[in-house]
Amino acid sequence: MKKIYQAIFATCVICGLWSCSDFLDEHIPQGTLSDEQVKSPENAEAMVVSAYAIFTSSEDINSSFSMWNFDVRSDDAYKGGSGTSDGDVFHQLEVQQGVLTTNWNINDMWVRLYKSISRVNSAIALLNVSDYDMKQQRLAEMKFLRAYGHFLLKRLYKNIPFVNNENLSYDDYNSLSNTAYTNDEGWQLIIDDLMEAYNTLPVTQADKGRPTKASAAAFLAKVYLYKAYHQDNAASHQVTSIEKADLEKVLAFTDPSLYTNYGLEDDIHNNFRPEEQYENGKESLWAIQYSRNDGSTYGNLNWSYGLIPPNIPGATDGGCDFYKPSQNLVNAYRTGDDGLPLLDAFNNKDYNKTTDNADPRLFLTIGIPGLPYMFNKNYIMDETSIWSRSNGDYGYNVSLKQNVDPALIGSYLIKGSYWASSMNRIVFRYADVLLERAEAYAQLGKVNEAIALVNQIRSRAAGSTQMISGYPSTYGVKMYITNYKGSYTQDEAIKIVKMERRLELGMECERFFDLVRWGEAATVLNKYYAEEIDNCAFYKDAHFTANQCEYLPIPMEQMAASNGNYTQNIGNW
Repeated sequence: MKKIYQAIFATCVICGLWSCSDFLDEHIPQGTLSDEQVKSPENAEAMVVSAYAIFTSSEDINSSFSMWNFDVRSDDAYKGGSGTSDGDVFHQLEVQQGVLTTNWNINDMWVRLYKSISRVNSAIALLNVSDYDMKQQRLAEMKFLRAYGHFLLKRLYKNIPFVNNENLSYDDYNSLSNTAYTNDEGWQLIIDDLMEAYNTLPVTQADKGRPTKASAAAFLAKVYLYKAYHQDNAASHQVTSIEKADLEKVLAFTDPSLYTNYGLEDDIHNNFRPEEQYENGKESLWAIQYSRNDGSTYGNLNWSYGLIPPNIPGATDGGCDFYKPSQNLVNAYRTGDDGLPLLDAFNNKDYNKTTDNADPRLFLTIGIPGLPYMFNKNYIMDETSIWSRSNGDYGYNVSLKQNVDPALIGSYLIKGSYWASSMNRIVFRYADVLLERAEAYAQLGKVNEAIALVNQIRSRAAGSTQMISGYPSTYGVKMYITNYKGSYTQDEAIKIVKMERRLELGMECERFFDLVRWGEAATVLNKYYAEEIDNCAFYKDAHFTANQCEYLPIPMEQMAASNGNYTQNIGNW
């Protein structure tokens, strides 16, 4: 029996949380179960549930698997909080200066994600020696989760050890290398797990938190899109080529026939509402499931957004006001007289809500002074400390997609040590699938097909006014958005698709990773720092160093524990 448990729990070694023997001593029933009892369907199902649970229980306010803490490196968001010393390690990431391999947040995310992969591998190991009707489907689900853990790690650190063999011995773990595979090969390992999942998962699942075949297809499309932008020069993080074969795979896994049970919500805001009737809607391909009133003190709540609510007296007292939308992102939602984005227009002109046209998604993504917070007229935002704990150092804008109407305090918004909600976090949504398909089309020179998909997204945006239809008459804003109607070159189409990704997915923690994937991070962000100094003075010292800042360093604690088998990322960390 002990051999079975050794196979199940040896994976704990890589995350550095327990010694293997400590975990075995804690979890092995002493002389009470036979091998057959250990391998029972009930035990296997329990391990699977445990693997799902780790993707909520292992994250927290400082290490959210949504990655909002790390999206502050992009031009979408400021860190926020009371000042630069409030969460100073994230300030260092925001300005790309002073980042140390010993910083706690860099190691913490590594440990938490490998802990999650460890739990998944434990479930896989037990499933492999079990035999019951749901075995193959559960294995597919676990391969999906293992791919998800590796995907999050790879976007953060690039060069990571892959733990795709759930039966490694203790000594095997101690000899793992983080450079055993090229960047391209690493993406392929994630794809291999996902293909196993895709080939087995059912079209529908009774339990909404379990992935479906369409979930796996959407995930495969995303990974192939990352893989397409080759970064395989070991001395560089630059994009060396764009692989057409990978783009064709993106098209294959975004084929509409794979998504017959899914589509765009009529209003984009429906994706970011906590009420049960809006959760797991037709646009949600796979979401982390949170709940309330499940019998526990706080329920299975989402604590990972706990630092984001503003500090509203008498309502969200104690709100920490982190992850604040940048003025640059606000400005990106301006539209011209033709209703289209001002693709090249930052021009040091900030959005004026009474004179400038704006994409309706601005008011569904960002709370700005003079408008209701979370569409509640009892909370009109203004330029006071209520809406900026830093007294304006990080501006007065507030994220809307992670927050919940204060009217729902006590039901869908709960105060514990920090604020939490029961709102699901959508990991893969159908709008992203359409935009990935559009990007593949554009890069392959199929301009008309790309623009048509962008227009689907824009048409939905134009109709997303259930919460804001009265804004023009009540608050004087001007909403104007139209579809693209002209003829465009391939370069123009690529630019259009990239802009649409920013507008549609604003404050959803994709922006920084997109910039790195495209090889544009240094150019875009250094321009952003220079133009944003008037809005945020602390950017005067910011600088993005190419071939260093694209990825986090391998944590020093992990380097020291690797027996010399890990190689530090390039960039003189």
